[in-house]
Amino acid sequence: MKTYGHIGGNPDTQNFGGYSASNVVHEHFIIKIPDGIPLDKAAPILCAGITLYDPLKYWGATEPGKHMSIGIIGVGGLGTMGIKLAKALGHRVVAISTSANKEAMAKEKGADAFVVSTDNGSMAAEAGKIDLIINTVSAKHELAHYLSLLRTNGTLVQLGLVPEPHTLSQLPLVFQRKSVGGSLIGGIKNTEEVLEFCA
Repeated sequence: MKTYGHIGGNPDTQNFGGYSASNVVHEHFIIKIPDGIPLDKAAPILCAGITLYDPLKYWGATEPGKHMSIGIIGVGGLGTMGIKLAKALGHRVVAISTSANKEAMAKEKGADAFVVSTDNGSMAAEAGKIDLIINTVSAKHELAHYLSLLRTNGTLVQLGLVPEPHTLSQLPLVFQRKSVGGSLIGGIKNTEEVLEFCA
């Protein structure tokens, strides 16, 4: 059991409930934060970090000595974490956004290339060059638009949840053996692994 000091707040509305002083959790669900990571830096790894690390691992990007070209659609909280992780794993990273305004930030985070998905010339420059694309966008858009960026045998992984259905033609999937997959978040083992990697 871990005991914490009193949690401050508005004394008129404060709830002195279960989490205000201590919490008992089964050891199976406890994750050790490595000494080299301050708690404020660990928090994003426990959410955005594992959400991006898990598909990177599942689709082979964490294998030692493997070099891939990895695209990250969306340069927000999840996307910037994906750029940093993919780059730290030793891969070529392509940030993909509808906005050219995100290029400087994406490159500062580690992107080697930047694609403006609303610009045909920018899309053509990376066509057929990416092994794995991780899509963090949760706004309405069409997945089919990004399939041209994938190499043969490439995979586009959905992380962003969009309630509207996407329209996908089978032709690029069939003729170039491209895949569309999905991922949610990782389990305890991979969370510990990404924390150690980040440390």
